[in-house]
Amino acid sequence: MDYEQLLEKSGIGLPSGLSANDLAVVSRPDKSIHAIRFISTLCTHTKGKWAGVRFKLLPWQFSFLWELFGQCKEDGNRQYRTCYVEIAKKNGKSEIGAAVGLYMLCGDGEQGAEVYSAAADKEQAGLVFNVAAQMVRNNKVLSNRLKVVDSRKRIVDYKTNSFYAALSAEAFTKHGLNPSAILFDELHAQPNDELWNVLTSGTDYARSQQLVFVMTTAGVYDTKSIWWKQREKAIQVEKGVVQDDSLLPVLYIADKEDNPADEKVWLKANPSCGHIFTLDKIRDDFKRASQDPVEYQNFKRFRLNIPVNQINRWMPMDKWDECGKEKLKKGDLIGRIAYGGLDLSEKLDLTAFVLVFPPIEQKEKWKVLCHFFLPEETLMKRVERDKVPYNLWRDAGYLTATPGNVVDYEYIRRQISGFTENSSTIWPNSASKLYQLREVAYDPFGATAITTKLENDDGIQMVECRQGWKTMSPPMKDLLKMVVGGEIEHFGNPVLRWNADNLVVKPDAAGNVQPAKDKARERIDGMVALIMALGRALHEYGNTRSIYEDRGIVAL
Repeated sequence: MDYEQLLEKSGIGLPSGLSANDLAVVSRPDKSIHAIRFISTLCTHTKGKWAGVRFKLLPWQFSFLWELFGQCKEDGNRQYRTCYVEIAKKNGKSEIGAAVGLYMLCGDGEQGAEVYSAAADKEQAGLVFNVAAQMVRNNKVLSNRLKVVDSRKRIVDYKTNSFYAALSAEAFTKHGLNPSAILFDELHAQPNDELWNVLTSGTDYARSQQLVFVMTTAGVYDTKSIWWKQREKAIQVEKGVVQDDSLLPVLYIADKEDNPADEKVWLKANPSCGHIFTLDKIRDDFKRASQDPVEYQNFKRFRLNIPVNQINRWMPMDKWDECGKEKLKKGDLIGRIAYGGLDLSEKLDLTAFVLVFPPIEQKEKWKVLCHFFLPEETLMKRVERDKVPYNLWRDAGYLTATPGNVVDYEYIRRQISGFTENSSTIWPNSASKLYQLREVAYDPFGATAITTKLENDDGIQMVECRQGWKTMSPPMKDLLKMVVGGEIEHFGNPVLRWNADNLVVKPDAAGNVQPAKDKARERIDGMVALIMALGRALHEYGNTRSIYEDRGIVAL
């Protein structure tokens, strides 16, 4: 069949750069045209300079929609029941997903259609739904026929008794549904396979043309995850290793062997390049990522769809060592403003107290002092067991062995404030006596007793810092930039260096990071305390003096 004549007759223009010869041979091109006409004439872009403009399909979108809706079985029903789309971020997958959802709601001819946007959480599930709702508002034909119920995250088609709704991963509440179409957004973020199983198992008997439409970027290596299983199947089907005529793989992914610095690889994973964004934008992303090991992993994952390990070693130790070459002269930091971080371990393990000193003049570096504590009676046992030179660090003054077989919190309290409930004297060399100690950030887990005394009895401003992506990611990324840029000095503390070398991070789907204590090879307590102290310093220091004059803006 001459697709060019057919498309010309139907009034559908091919996107620039795509010819009729590039289209897959399908059994029902009329159905392809019906779906593409619906999307390109009734759906609109919803953001940026194209907001409100009719949906202009890009070549990659036009191609897979043509095959998805036009390849039919002998009974006239669609051949493909699953379409797996893996594509890099910012390539327009949310908008094409929303458009497919609206077509399945009121353009597919299904009576009592149930269309669901499914994702790991309510916020993510609402993203595609919100785009679809705006498309309805932007078009008079759609808005006359469909009703958007924002409070329930629903779009209703009373003509066919159908609806489109957003669902999140609380799968136990979703039994009894009868989906005609499921839009799985960011499948890699699903915590387990429960929602997938509930929505896809058994419902195909009641729906002759159920469509499972997956839109995702790459995740982390986890061979047990539902994303990994579906991805591997799609790859095998595309290669012809596995035969499954019901699955349409749409894969824009780099291979593990590909060079992430190769611009041809960038184009391979980003078919919207030159339309939605430019190649220069990816160049800028790569340049920034090259300076940051975490961002580099995110670049590979989100820009090239190369799966990465969940845990990544974080600190470039050559850069770290460059920031530890100065010698601290006695009295250099006395009287300076300082922000503290206190990471209290279990009473048998390493405890860290870190001070961060903001710069007081142009081009001065941020300064870091830290001290560590271990129980005296168990120190040598730990040296033998852990093969770590705690005794040498103690002898050199980097670590204090507190009396007894557990960490003495009262001793640590006295090091910070100078006060102790067991003595009428005050330690003159405590942190609060030597420096202007503005705040001490701490992890509240197991720290109630000592922090209450420090704040209520000793007058130290204590700031709770719960461990998580929201609190830890901004100062972690800022610390890394300071280290890479040589803007911080830690005076070569060997215990802190050991902690820095041990530190690995756990990223989330948005590229935020936090320390992964449970996955670190050894102790990372000093780095956790440093990150908390720096976070408070960056938060508070801007109220007294702008640090951005020296090093530019850091996004928090």
